[in-house]
Amino acid sequence: MNEISAAFSMALSLIWTLDPALVEIIGLSLGVSVSAVALATLIGMPLGAAVAVLRFPGRASLEVTLNALMGLPPVVVGLVVYLMLSRAGPLGVFGLLYTPTAMIIAQVLLVTPIIAALTRQVVFDLWGEYADQLTSLGASPMRALPTLLVDGRYSLFTAVLAGFGRALAEVGAVMIVGGNIDHVTRVMTTAIALEVSKGDLALALALGIILLLISLTIGTLAGLVKSRREKRGRA
Repeated sequence: MNEISAAFSMALSLIWTLDPALVEIIGLSLGVSVSAVALATLIGMPLGAAVAVLRFPGRASLEVTLNALMGLPPVVVGLVVYLMLSRAGPLGVFGLLYTPTAMIIAQVLLVTPIIAALTRQVVFDLWGEYADQLTSLGASPMRALPTLLVDGRYSLFTAVLAGFGRALAEVGAVMIVGGNIDHVTRVMTTAIALEVSKGDLALALALGIILLLISLTIGTLAGLVKSRREKRGRA
């Protein structure tokens, strides 16, 4: 018990003094996850909106696939990306394996289906509500997409937050493609796993506290966005 108390006190000290190693790991984690979510948003939102509104061959299959990929096992994504980026893989010539770029690619593959599927549901509901009005104004489904995305911005922001939470908490895929290399690819989740295995509970606890605070912040933001959306709906 005394050992745990000492580790917890040391963890708080690391946070309070902004330990350089701690700050470096947190910075890399946020950089990788923010980059991945930004790319996933650019891909997933238009894709989800198109699946919700447009009619094209294979639309139903694509919708089912997006929903299924929301539960894609991270280690499988890590394995696929590893095979693609390894020296024997088709993209091995670029030397991206065990770099932050490889970690971003893995997280994009994990997060894009989440954002796309949630966007599809939001836009589908809005299209069902405003289809007649938009059509009467001469807007085709394609032209209506920007309007629907703007109108559903609060719900879509919640979808982005959900994707960010998934990316930040990911460990399996980034461990495989990043290698957990100190000062290069070590992020919060992989560092926690390593430090616990080494018995360095102080750094693991410090990272865990920061990760928990970030998760609580994401949850709070999602709640505030939902509250604002409900107030807007009643107005």
